[in-house]
Amino acid sequence: MSNNIALSDILGMLHVSSKFTQVSVDLMTSKGNESSASAPEDQTQGETDESAAIALPADVAGSGTMDRLVDTARDYAQAAASDNTLKAYSKDWAHFTRWCRMKGAAPLPPAPELIGLYLADLAAGSRPLSVSTIDRRLSGLAWNTAQRGFTLDRKNRHIATVLAGIKRKHARPPVQKEAILAQDILAMVATLPQDLRGLRDRALLLIGYAGGLRRSEIVALDRHKGDTPDSGGWVEIMDGGALLTLNAKTGWREVEIGRGSSDFSCPVRALEQWLHFARIDFGPVFVRTARDGTRALDTRLNDKHVARLIKQTVEDAGLRPELSKADRAKLYSGHSLRAGLASSAEVDERYIQKQLGHASAEMTRRYQRRRDRFRVNLTKAAGL
Repeated sequence: MSNNIALSDILGMLHVSSKFTQVSVDLMTSKGNESSASAPEDQTQGETDESAAIALPADVAGSGTMDRLVDTARDYAQAAASDNTLKAYSKDWAHFTRWCRMKGAAPLPPAPELIGLYLADLAAGSRPLSVSTIDRRLSGLAWNTAQRGFTLDRKNRHIATVLAGIKRKHARPPVQKEAILAQDILAMVATLPQDLRGLRDRALLLIGYAGGLRRSEIVALDRHKGDTPDSGGWVEIMDGGALLTLNAKTGWREVEIGRGSSDFSCPVRALEQWLHFARIDFGPVFVRTARDGTRALDTRLNDKHVARLIKQTVEDAGLRPELSKADRAKLYSGHSLRAGLASSAEVDERYIQKQLGHASAEMTRRYQRRRDRFRVNLTKAAGL
């Protein structure tokens, strides 16, 4: 039997089985909405808000207290992952359900054969994705199906063997972003204007570098604990430096940022100047400024600003002049700050691991681009 026939057979069986599963899918995704019969096609395929999957059991009568508990539980479920992760998962699910409609198959329950075909299409389609993106897509599907009361078994042979083959055939060495070293960050902040916006961006870059922070962690900082509902942490300024308390990917952690050797390079001094001249004593630390750059606004900065700022200051500082502008833009990102701290700090590895919030030393070593390169020469040690 040819591969084409086998593929059509699988899709045909899945299409037929969808008639029997559609009722349960509609009940799961409509979340008690009595108008589910007239719901858009996207909703009947399971494309609904994940937090809405939490509802009262069918045999429990609704009341003001119980309804409030449902809302509270939904809020907690929404906070189970970061906003960026939830957005990515939502896009993953939308893409998968759209693909299913085009193939005439139902996305729920998640048939392993169908998932395997979907992964194969992602790897060999008209716009093939990288292995890491495909792996991330699969994680997104597993999360979304779990939110809808189903289980996606990644170890099933129809999924595991296809994914293993994709990795074996298409895997490429990881592309690491360039580390921003100490002399680089100083050259970058020197390009900033001497106005309020320049003070903000100077503090942002130096704090991000000295703290080894993710760009999302930088913009999520508040001035004090509990200032805003969307806070990702807060700052305490002390005589010895700044203490950041962060609620990050690996949980809560404290990051100590000591004072620098000069006012020009000191991240804490830069932060103090920004807070003082921007008159920020409550709410987000890093906010937007007015167009004329004379006053701070109340709106928290988006983490994309950090990425744009790094690329722009790298360009203005003339780093890696042998590269084209496009290649430089690809080489540097928000992670360049974290990699720079790990590569520049001549301290014990465990301190860097703690600062970056890594669960393992191996992850920290991936960031230490240049510091340890050829530090141990096994060639000479072997007698050559």
